[in-house]
Amino acid sequence: MTLKAYIWGMRVITLFSLLALGAVIIFVDPEGSGAIGIFLFYLATFFVLSGIFNLFLLFVRRKLLGSELAAKNIELSFRQGMLIAIMILGIMILQSFRVLIWWDALLVVAGVFLIELYFLSRN
Repeated sequence: MTLKAYIWGMRVITLFSLLALGAVIIFVDPEGSGAIGIFLFYLATFFVLSGIFNLFLLFVRRKLLGSELAAKNIELSFRQGMLIAIMILGIMILQSFRVLIWWDALLVVAGVFLIELYFLSRN
């Protein structure tokens, strides 16, 4: 798969995820649907955020490193995009339970940073 095909595929998947998030926001009542509606919201938000961050990180790598090295680092951009999305969702979930304090958010950021350091040290 070429870099251009991957980028277009991620754009389409991110667009469909954004449409799914819009549908969840418009059509799902969080109080009436209970845990399933909230789970669908967070799942759609995860896919949108991971797609956006994946495309953004790939764009930055392509501008700084060139297309050839960016194509070799697709899995790095994908993993980091997912970790950033997990970090934002963790902070959103803490806020939804009304337990978010700045040091809790800092712990979530540190946890994601440690996970990324683990993956980087394996290579």
